[in-house]
Amino acid sequence: MPVYRLVLAYDGERFAGWQRQPGLRTVQGELERALAVVARVPVRVQGAGRTDTGVHALGQCASFALDAPLPAARLLASLRGLLPEDVTPRELHRAPDDFHARFSAAARFYTYRLGLQACAPLRRLRWDLPCAVDPAAMRAALPALRAAEDFRGFATREGAARGSVCRIRELELVEADGELRLHIGADRFLHKMVRIITGTLVEVGRGRWGPGRVAEILLTGDRTLAGPTAPAHGLFLRRVEYPEHQLTAPPAEPSGPLD
Repeated sequence: MPVYRLVLAYDGERFAGWQRQPGLRTVQGELERALAVVARVPVRVQGAGRTDTGVHALGQCASFALDAPLPAARLLASLRGLLPEDVTPRELHRAPDDFHARFSAAARFYTYRLGLQACAPLRRLRWDLPCAVDPAAMRAALPALRAAEDFRGFATREGAARGSVCRIRELELVEADGELRLHIGADRFLHKMVRIITGTLVEVGRGRWGPGRVAEILLTGDRTLAGPTAPAHGLFLRRVEYPEHQLTAPPAEPSGPLD
């Protein structure tokens, strides 16, 4: 069965997250509905990350297998016509037969957007902070996160129960266009980890805690010492990274019709 790799973007506001759920509108559900129309049979889709309700994506990756090969360009065009306006298929390629969007991923990269001043057109796409923050204090807490491996203090209890070791690949806080953007990448993330880290950094930035609070949370693994979970609508799954051999398509095969 030929396997395909799809890169897509979506506005998470009207979705109950990525994962298929009975009776709820989800990104996976919409994608499987569209693929079933094209393939004329049910198609199961795997996603690289199970984004929560309200979380957006600029570069989510999904994989799926079809009974027979179809031209990738025409398949992509069909999905663009069938998917709702808040989902944008960006790229579609044939993938190796063992490719899996989730299990083949080497790293995932997120951005969390924090508005320094309220801006009505952007309020759905970032967390407009209700108070002033000190970016320098927030940046002073980042080295402890870069050096850490165990992030159970920045996760839900359920998320940490399946293992709490993560390796940070990217971590920076940049200021641009009236907002702060926390860029963070790792080989894996715990449930709500980015949003809890963000909420904690905001508490440091507003002066409630010193930067050393982050190191204390990492040392103790105590979630109750961390800040609130930042709102979902400020978080974007930016891209997913894969080993080079997982991006190499197999030799072309005869393609079946789309209509």
